Amino acid sequence: MKIMSSRGAKLLALVALVATAASCGLPRSGPNKREIFEGSVQNQGDAFIVTVDSRVTRATAVVPALGFSSKFQNAGIVGSDTIRPGDTLGLTVYENVDDGLLAANGVNASVLDEVQVDGAGYIFIPYAGRIRASGNTPERLRQIITEKLDAQTPDPQVVVRRLAGDGSTVSVAGGVGAQGVYPIERPTRTLTSMLARAGGVVIPTEVAQITVTRGKTSEVVWFQDIYEHPSMDIALRGGDRILVEEDSRAFTVLGATGSQNRVPFNTQTISAIEAIAQVGGLSTNLADPTGVFVFRNEPAEIANSVLGRNDLTGDQRFAYVLDLTQPTGMFEARDFVIRDDDTLYVTEAPYVQWTKTLSILTGTAGAANSLAGIGGN
Repeated sequence: MKIMSSRGAKLLALVALVATAASCGLPRSGPNKREIFEGSVQNQGDAFIVTVDSRVTRATAVVPALGFSSKFQNAGIVGSDTIRPGDTLGLTVYENVDDGLLAANGVNASVLDEVQVDGAGYIFIPYAGRIRASGNTPERLRQIITEKLDAQTPDPQVVVRRLAGDGSTVSVAGGVGAQGVYPIERPTRTLTSMLARAGGVVIPTEVAQITVTRGKTSEVVWFQDIYEHPSMDIALRGGDRILVEEDSRAFTVLGATGSQNRVPFNTQTISAIEAIAQVGGLSTNLADPTGVFVFRNEPAEIANSVLGRNDLTGDQRFAYVLDLTQPTGMFEARDFVIRDDDTLYVTEAPYVQWTKTLSILTGTAGAANSLAGIGGN
């Protein structure tokens, strides 16, 4: 009877330990699959829980639409070295007579130094009058002055040179080899040639974005798209501002993965499988491959498309479920596109909590036996 009593006492103690372990909050990386499903709209929660299939993958495959508008693409190549208001020019006029209009007696050439282009873009040349210089190249201005003087003196020859002023320039900043202000010259009339002039792009080209600001308009293109789509290699305009910067998009990975972190995009598009791989894959000791979730706020247009509805307005909370154990699970994860600010969460396998409970129980039981042994001595 004493043996049975002792065994009964140990059984009661074990049951008490199990109950205690179950009631206390064991350490874990986050909610399990059952708890996430309890927060679904179907259960009066505030999130739509959607299992990923090929239809859902197509409906959610949205990537940033970057590229230049037709206004930027259709702008023609400008001539190099365009004169601008404020520039200072030097002019030399050669006349084919001994007693010319502008030259002194016995001299067949006259030099006009420091002729400044006024705020309206004009200069004044004796006997030629007020001439618009802004917007013309030095070569075109030479032709205009020659035509004006030709009626006054036979066969005039005109030389126009810039003494001060930068003409048409653009500024290049950000992830290039040499930031600075560069003139638009014959070899640097387009975006790619100007980037090369500035030392090239020095950040990873896969995630490099080029922003061109022209006046009050700013437009963005992927660096790689400039080469894949020649129409994106736009002609530059004086005053353009070019900024080269790395893609700022990122996603967060939590739960039973190799590491938990906020991860920047390293390519233009990233799939769920690639996102998991970037943090070391699923934890073989912890992860539940049937419970891979992607949390995001979907705009109403996509939310209605995914759910086959048309009554939703505003952003909606979604939790997409990927089951990697299904026959097509790996393919769906490979095709499902991760977007900016997504949270990728991998749940723990159910047995993990049992393992933790048993670990606590065996440790507690061992400590109790040790104490009992010490008491018996």
